[in-house]
Amino acid sequence: MILPKPTLEDIEIQLLLQGMYQYYGYDFRNYALSSLKRRIRNFMHLEGLSNISALQERLFHDRTCLERFLLSVTVNVTSMFRDPSFYLAFRNQVIPMLRTYPFIRIWHAGCSSGEEVYSMAILLQEENLYHRCRIYATDTNEKVLKNAKSGIFPLRMMQEYTQLYLKSGGKQSFSKYYTAAYDNAIFQASLKENIIFAQHNLVTDSSFNEFNVILCRNVLIYFNQILQKQVHELFYNSLCTFGILGLGRQESIKFTAYEDYYDEIANGEKLYRRLN
Repeated sequence: MILPKPTLEDIEIQLLLQGMYQYYGYDFRNYALSSLKRRIRNFMHLEGLSNISALQERLFHDRTCLERFLLSVTVNVTSMFRDPSFYLAFRNQVIPMLRTYPFIRIWHAGCSSGEEVYSMAILLQEENLYHRCRIYATDTNEKVLKNAKSGIFPLRMMQEYTQLYLKSGGKQSFSKYYTAAYDNAIFQASLKENIIFAQHNLVTDSSFNEFNVILCRNVLIYFNQILQKQVHELFYNSLCTFGILGLGRQESIKFTAYEDYYDEIANGEKLYRRLN
């Protein structure tokens, strides 16, 4: 099979990504190329740049440009109780398993700005498990982590989040979890008590603990098969026996090297239990 000849743009992008890895340590070399190219083009348009060479010049000599680039290229689209049927399945299928553990470690990998982390904290609090949980919320992007730590989100989103919360099996009035202040919703400090926010790069960093639950939703879709395999290996080695892996709606362990190492525990909701 003859592979198509790479375009000049493809070659320039690969050189840019290799340089970023060598100079800054950020590794985008195995991200899905079509999606990455689209985000790079959008960023160049915003910066008023006409070619990759100009982008490379700016990235390596302007640290503020690098920060803008990372925010643009890394995907930070999320919401509270995103895909509520997933959270409902978590309540019904996973919570009974977690009740059997004296202490529960949860890794929320690629947590972005934290909406889904607070969603899980609320769910665990309502199930009377949060007091014996530790949630490790990690992301590669320092700026979005800072936003996540604040626990402050736009007030205009609360009506939508309330509906998603109710669909996820919420048991309280959603408004009890935050205080309105001008245009912001400030979430209760108690929700942050057992959360550790930290920088971690799924591409370059290794495992740092053994977990009962790993949630990594809507992140792997942006990686190519080589990187997906690497991350699946990281997750498998980071889960305890019978630990739970939660993925996004468009993600799966099917057709991966780890397909036979998990049981699906909630039909269609991408919740898997690691086998012995």
